Amino acid sequence: MTVQQDAPTGGAGGAGEPLEVWIDQDLCTGDGICAQYAPEVFELDIDGLAYVKSADDELLQEVGATTPVPLPLLQDVVDSAKECPGDCIHVRRVSDGVEVFGPDAE
Repeated sequence: MTVQQDAPTGGAGGAGEPLEVWIDQDLCTGDGICAQYAPEVFELDIDGLAYVKSADDELLQEVGATTPVPLPLLQDVVDSAKECPGDCIHVRRVSDGVEVFGPDAE
């Protein structure tokens, strides 16, 4: 089962509101904390940087690539954003693009 087959919504900013996550590779330190917390969502590539993964478990290496945050993994993704030493993990609402977890969250 892939990540996106789980419930692809998060509760931040509204019950069941869809969230997406992306990584700013320019700030990524390659510590791999995100992949430890949520390996279904994040993975380190051969370049030593973290990336999000698609519905079919493929690394999304395009700049600004996003992937849905499944509700069962929301806390793991949030913990990844909080613990990331590079402050490079951004979780935002799909509906309006407002960051709800990460360095630019209000």
